[in-house]
Amino acid sequence: MVTARQVVVTGASSGIGEATVRLFRERGWSVIGVARRADRLARLAAETGAHVIVADLTREEDIRRMTEGIIALGGATALINNAGGAIGADRIEEGSADDWRRMFEINVIAVRNVISALLPVLRDGAREHGSADILNVTSTAAYFPYQGGGGYNATKFAARALTGVLRLELGGEPIRVLEVAPGMVHTPEFSLNRFGGDAARAEAVYDNVPAPLVAADIAEAIVHAVELPAHVSTDVIIVKPVAQSSIYQVHRGELTPR
Repeated sequence: MVTARQVVVTGASSGIGEATVRLFRERGWSVIGVARRADRLARLAAETGAHVIVADLTREEDIRRMTEGIIALGGATALINNAGGAIGADRIEEGSADDWRRMFEINVIAVRNVISALLPVLRDGAREHGSADILNVTSTAAYFPYQGGGGYNATKFAARALTGVLRLELGGEPIRVLEVAPGMVHTPEFSLNRFGGDAARAEAVYDNVPAPLVAADIAEAIVHAVELPAHVSTDVIIVKPVAQSSIYQVHRGELTPR
């Protein structure tokens, strides 16, 4: 029997994933959080009551074990593909092939592999409860290329394309395929990981930006999209702070009426 209102959230040990687990739990959902870091998942489970599964989604054997664990916990009616990240900010001619390869593995290939593994589970959920959801977290980098973003742009453009194709392929099934594309979000790890642990460089991204988004803001968009009536599909939600007029233009300093 598939548990009603049970959602799987990947990348659940920090940032947007952790915030999404917490908000779904506050809204009464049963949640299965998936990530690599067992210690953080254990703390999240203790604080929220979420189920957790430790898995590296770039390893197919871990995805198989994750799927078995989800089935044992009652299945799912929603999947939030949030795990991912950016590595490096080099020009294309100077970038690291290993960095690009790692980003494609987690931002694209792992997303495909997780969807492929869990579609039968989600179909069971849709048969029993009437509908199911797949929501992929991409980025404004999936829509707008920028200098220094070559590898990350490429993977997020690919994830956006994957999402669009999946929506076509699942046409006729009661499974929504949704996308949330965050802009500037100040989380503890995203820019720090991108810049190889250079804290000063990471913080400079958000320097003097009034109210950049935080993980909880994106969690609100994710949960809202999934909790809308099942016949309503918000195919793409792009979320930016007001100070970020576009990916190329960020206001720094107080926002004031003219």
